[in-house]
Amino acid sequence: MTTLPRGEAAAPLRVARRRRAVAAAGAVAAGLLVLSACDKPSPVATVTVGQNSVNSEALCYNDGNALTAKTLASCVKNVKSAKSISVDPDATVRFGVDPKIADAGWILLVNGRQFTDVSKKTYTTIPGSAFFNAQYGTQGNSNTVSIQMGQNPAKGYWSFKLNKDS
Repeated sequence: MTTLPRGEAAAPLRVARRRRAVAAAGAVAAGLLVLSACDKPSPVATVTVGQNSVNSEALCYNDGNALTAKTLASCVKNVKSAKSISVDPDATVRFGVDPKIADAGWILLVNGRQFTDVSKKTYTTIPGSAFFNAQYGTQGNSNTVSIQMGQNPAKGYWSFKLNKDS
């Protein structure tokens, strides 16, 4: 019978455990690296009419920091990609915003013109008829409604198309 120094027979088990620990640590490090490369999603804005709703992340958002005039101008040009929803003029249109948007204050713009005062609420309602009324400068069968986070300077920009449901 041969004799081995104390613990010698367990050496292969220690090596296997050490390899598993190193592999687990490597996997955790790789996972953190991948997560750090991801962009944070922007806050979400939602428009609801009756049972239908659409939501969207920002066309432009700089993690809550001010947008440059050039960036904001390019956002305004990208409203063609805005999600649309049908609006019965007799219905109520509900706008909901993420608390981050509300904390900074937000305004509604219709076709690029300011439509509401600054709000710090996460929710507001407006009659659907207001979006298709010449009195408010919103006549026609389709209007672009934008939510601007912050007023001067703007910190984010969301857009939606409201289509008149006849």
